[in-house]
Amino acid sequence: MHAGSIPLLLLTACKPEATPSTGDSGWQFPAAASARPSLRGSAGPAVPFEEDELWTNCATLTGGPEDVEHHNLVTTYRGHLVMPWTPEFGTGGVSFFDMEDPCDPVKVGETYASRIRESHALGFVHLPEGDDHAGDYMVTTGTLGVMIWDITDETDPVDIASLPLPGVFYPDAYARVVLSVFWQYPWLYVAAADNGILVVDATDPYAPEHVGTYAFDTDMRAGGVFVLGSLMLVGGAEQSSAALLDVSDPTSPQLYPGGLFHAEDATGTALEAYHANIAGDHALFARKEGGGGVMVADISDPTNPTYAGDIHTEDGNGGYVFYDEGFLFLGESHQARVIDATAGFDQMEILGTGDLAGDLDTMTPYGNVAVLSVDEDAEDDVASVVMPWSTEPDTTGPSVLRTVPADGDEGVSLSARIGVNFDEFIDPASVQPGTVRLFDAGGTPVMGWGSGQEGIASYAPQEALSPDTAYTFVVAADGITDLNGNPVEDDLEITFHTAATP
Repeated sequence: MHAGSIPLLLLTACKPEATPSTGDSGWQFPAAASARPSLRGSAGPAVPFEEDELWTNCATLTGGPEDVEHHNLVTTYRGHLVMPWTPEFGTGGVSFFDMEDPCDPVKVGETYASRIRESHALGFVHLPEGDDHAGDYMVTTGTLGVMIWDITDETDPVDIASLPLPGVFYPDAYARVVLSVFWQYPWLYVAAADNGILVVDATDPYAPEHVGTYAFDTDMRAGGVFVLGSLMLVGGAEQSSAALLDVSDPTSPQLYPGGLFHAEDATGTALEAYHANIAGDHALFARKEGGGGVMVADISDPTNPTYAGDIHTEDGNGGYVFYDEGFLFLGESHQARVIDATAGFDQMEILGTGDLAGDLDTMTPYGNVAVLSVDEDAEDDVASVVMPWSTEPDTTGPSVLRTVPADGDEGVSLSARIGVNFDEFIDPASVQPGTVRLFDAGGTPVMGWGSGQEGIASYAPQEALSPDTAYTFVVAADGITDLNGNPVEDDLEITFHTAATP
């Protein structure tokens, strides 16, 4: 069966009965700390390390009995580390660990699925009590499209929906597959290689629906996708190409004039990157041509991206890059490196190196440790390891790098979502009405959905905004937390004004 010709929806669990919607007259946002759901695990690492313990692997993370030792990124959800374990050719699973002592991880839950495929990104949403679909959900890539999981019980994750997508082909490594996902609830954006960007309405996680496609006019191969408010960054897979799109209309992405650009080094030479990421006003690219390192572009003006810095490693071959409080975490195939960018992207320096046998493409930051993962050629039962890189546990909350819209913006779309990019990974479930808040000009709360992925928080109003109206958006202190459970320390408030007409 060819997925592009028959867009089937395969349901693997019964859809629950809808519950009454919130939104009673006079509804107000709850206090920030009470708005976020409680942690189910101990949050991030709470153990300090001596200097001589750094850069040395201290624990191994393994999947289930079907694990073929092809691992990729990890992240956390409600206090547990979440680790997919599946190769690009499909079949595998996801495991949940408690990481209070990162050198003694405790597995708390696990699942297996035949239709899962190598995951380069994981999206999450917590829908609170009173929502029609209250619960905890995760999206992963699938062999023919995307898969959605009910993870309300982390000890027993359930595959609830598998959505084949047009043009996605299996088996395939790069050309026609889903390479990554970004869940800006209720909209799910899918980077599907040569198929472009596919848009899925996942309002009901049990019944996701393909509702839009953006096909690039060039040979752009969509590898990574990141959505910050109405701004989308798409990184090319093993290409120098990248693109910035306007998703003000969530189902119809549009390329910004001048938004197609290239990752470049200091000489202005366009060079292939394996994967991309976003850090506030900047796009990050893991270089894989003529060595490794990171190339950085300033994307503050999406119509005119410009070079902002780079660091070159002769012996590297880029995989994935992540940002954490001024440091870059880079997999380079033969090793992994932490790069100090605290002085600026034009003054980057290598801080330290991690090692693990196999194709070491991924190093994910997690407080004062990092998780190194190889997606091929691993030693037996050693595809992911924990490596301390800093002596003290993380005790500071996330800080805002950028919001879209920005403070003072005019002409904002009536279908806009608000995005907040932090300087570190956040707990996705902590993005809730109450930890983020939207008010109209009269101070009336605007109801919406919160969701988070890696370092981005999203707030999606449930109804279209009013035309020609001033709105105030607040990131509340003591609300959104990082992976260690540290909350935002201070309120952030921005105002913007909507367009006069749709």
